[in-house]
Amino acid sequence: MARLLIVYHTRTGGTRQMVEAAEQAAREETETRVRSAEAAGPDELLAADGYLFAMPENLAAISGLMKEFFDRCYYPVLGKIEGRPYALMICAGSDGENAARQAARIAQGWRLKPARDPLIVCTHAQTREQILADKTLPEDALEDCRELGAALAAGLAMGIF
Repeated sequence: MARLLIVYHTRTGGTRQMVEAAEQAAREETETRVRSAEAAGPDELLAADGYLFAMPENLAAISGLMKEFFDRCYYPVLGKIEGRPYALMICAGSDGENAARQAARIAQGWRLKPARDPLIVCTHAQTREQILADKTLPEDALEDCRELGAALAAGLAMGIF
């Protein structure tokens, strides 16, 4: 059975909700493992057939803990995971584009293949209070996450990627 690794970071719960939705759908097709960015390591990347990286956008960039995951794992797996598929999910207050670009650039360095365009869920949090508040994502956004998880898992299971 194909193995999907989901690595994520969340601060206010939005990204966690996205991951739970994607994981629920992916489990129907693949062996799916979810790991926080703090806990995930190179061995898990090596053991997986594909990846879903999920993170909030903080200050127009990938979150610091997600960046630390990439920093810690980058060289130990460089040249060992080439060609594997990946997808990105970004929980953003404004647009999420820069975080998506940064994460895609890291994946490009690993020579991973994008399975689809990044999924960006915008919370429109603009004030200090809104940004720091726990997030509750709308059902349509969670359905998009389920669709991404299902499509990535099905592609892995069928050997499309």
